[in-house]
Amino acid sequence: MYNKLELSNGIRVITENIPYVKSVSIGLWIEAGSRYEDINNNGVSHFIEHMLFKGTNKRSARDIADAIDSVGGQMNAFTSKECTCFYIKILDNHIDLAIDVLQDMLFDSKFEEAEIEKEKSVIIEEINMYEDSPEELVHDLLSKTLFNSHPLSYPILGNKKSVNNLTKKGIKEYFNTYYRPDNLVISVVGNINEKQLLKSLERNFGKWSNVKDTIQADISTPTIKGNFISRKKQTEQLHLCLGLQGINQGSDDLYSLLVLNNIFGGSMSSRLFQKVREDMGLAYSIYSYPSTYKDTGAFTIYAGLNPNHLINLSEIIATEIEEVKKNSFSDEEIYKSKEQLKGNYILGLESTSSRMSAYGQSELLNRDINTSKQIIDKINGVNKTSINELIKEIFDYNKMNIAYIGNLKDSDKTEKNLKNLYKNTPFKK
Repeated sequence: MYNKLELSNGIRVITENIPYVKSVSIGLWIEAGSRYEDINNNGVSHFIEHMLFKGTNKRSARDIADAIDSVGGQMNAFTSKECTCFYIKILDNHIDLAIDVLQDMLFDSKFEEAEIEKEKSVIIEEINMYEDSPEELVHDLLSKTLFNSHPLSYPILGNKKSVNNLTKKGIKEYFNTYYRPDNLVISVVGNINEKQLLKSLERNFGKWSNVKDTIQADISTPTIKGNFISRKKQTEQLHLCLGLQGINQGSDDLYSLLVLNNIFGGSMSSRLFQKVREDMGLAYSIYSYPSTYKDTGAFTIYAGLNPNHLINLSEIIATEIEEVKKNSFSDEEIYKSKEQLKGNYILGLESTSSRMSAYGQSELLNRDINTSKQIIDKINGVNKTSINELIKEIFDYNKMNIAYIGNLKDSDKTEKNLKNLYKNTPFKK
């Protein structure tokens, strides 16, 4: 069972003691991501994530890596659209080292001009690598059309122009705005002495204060409308994404959506996978997945395929959607999907890292955490009625967005046919 506490400066701390393990996972969760950027500084959240590993007044970049590597620990970080996380998994007797390294990076990173310029080149190469991965790139293209000009449409890495235009002053200003006690959660799970841990966290983080009084950002909810976007690229496959309105992270319908996704396209036993890959052999990779944010969400269908099969495969997807809208799912499908979700969730509980992540992200973005019993109860509570209501909400063609990357020979004709596939879409004239 987790505990939720606060340090003297308002930092929220989530802890869970698991005495039978020998590891501890600790994460710093900051509500700073591409959603809180603008078109000029897009990519700054991810840039800061990199810069915190580039050296402090106490440790060089090599020293930061060596400190954790030398005791067999694991250290990493990531940036998403709504948050940034720095985390370490380490043996329980080295938790004080992990805390010291994290606070050193957070409070004493140097942000040297030379390192900033060097890191721009590194991140531009990361963008180039992403450009060479159309299966990943098409999801950014979908976000661009799905969320239109809203900040949720911005790529997490930024673009070459916005990254090159970042300055030390602008980076530090963004850092001081979003890296603050009331915008941070510390999540710690593993074999811990909670009393000693809290003393250490208070000593290392408790004196930190907000540099700025308030956070001002565009946190408006995006309006999702139907749209179409494509990008011509010399690829062997065509990469297709269909995007629909989803639900927000704290929605009561979240577990109904997860059950729906499992059956529709979220697993190897799903309808889409079995029909498109196993029965028809039209694609190697096809899947669906939900994305949830604080106040909105998306439901995405992806397929990588031979360009000549685009219309055929799209017709199959449209047919499967119509079948779901007309006849829903069977009781057996719903039962199996619920059991699969529960199994995956329970297996994940065996990892201190996954528990730390679940607690940290949920507290940061929702200011609420469900216990494992509550989550199992919510999965068990999913039924055909709750799924049917969600089917009406999710599969709304008025909010259908289509994105693809690839090389179509007769693109104009194919795109016209593609737009006309889905009944009542805004593409139809």
